[in-house]
Amino acid sequence: MRQLKLGSKGSDVITLQQKLNLLADGHFGPITEKFVERFQLDKGLPVTGIVDNSNWVLLLNIENITFDEIDEDTDINKQYYTTQYDQVIHRHYLPAGEYVKGPIQNDYIFLHHTAGNANPYACIDMWGRDTRGRIATEFVLGGINHRTGNDDYDGIMVQAFPEGAQGWHLGRTGSGHMNRHSVGLEICSMGYLNSKDMTTYVKSQCHKDQIIELPEMFKGYLHWHKYSDAQIKATEKWIRYIGERDEIDIRLGLKQFIKKYGPTKGFEFQEDAHHGRIKGLLTHTNVRKDKWDCYPHPDFVDMIMSL
Repeated sequence: MRQLKLGSKGSDVITLQQKLNLLADGHFGPITEKFVERFQLDKGLPVTGIVDNSNWVLLLNIENITFDEIDEDTDINKQYYTTQYDQVIHRHYLPAGEYVKGPIQNDYIFLHHTAGNANPYACIDMWGRDTRGRIATEFVLGGINHRTGNDDYDGIMVQAFPEGAQGWHLGRTGSGHMNRHSVGLEICSMGYLNSKDMTTYVKSQCHKDQIIELPEMFKGYLHWHKYSDAQIKATEKWIRYIGERDEIDIRLGLKQFIKKYGPTKGFEFQEDAHHGRIKGLLTHTNVRKDKWDCYPHPDFVDMIMSL
């Protein structure tokens, strides 16, 4: 068996997770790493979080692995849950002071993209370290690395704070109520690209397989870091789940704009949305003229129209 560590994926990871009585999704994430460290501690092995040959020898010769005590950080029931749409959501909460405690009733769903790398856990950890205050969305969706094509985090949905709590994710809009009563999803994507050399806004090169050319320019850009198939499918499941969880009509807002104006204009700024008068599903671009998230990827548009 090969060496496994944070970021590994595949059938060997599934075998490992099954031996540790974890959800076997084939992705070696922070939760799997914590359980590996706990196994190593219990068996007197160096606590590295890396599964090497000495670890495999023990793992494959123990029929049922149990731990004497399970603390909150390694309680599987606290780290994952599955929605009614068969979507696994991983909990990776910010420190308590980094979000506003609830309960808060949400009236709006907002779609964003991070303009950052593919790792949703790293995005949440960055929010926990920065000094801007309680800036966060409740959920972050992993993607494909724009430079290397690595898909270790593609389609992984992570929750950054408990249901009913709130983080600031809209910035300056025409509605304070909308800022306080909205749930957000950040999709890991670098966003727009320079059409001359296919670089991002931070001058990093985007791999050719990660580029999409839109049918027409959006916000002054034709080429973008594309949303992956797994991201689009995960976003659809998440929208349906949140619509039911928070009793928000997901057919209102963005879907109506697309029907009325077409995809490009439908994703653009809408005055009524800016002032909080349109409840339902919206993008950051619908309420802020200075934002680029999200953009009208054709498959993403089709998904919205299927809701």
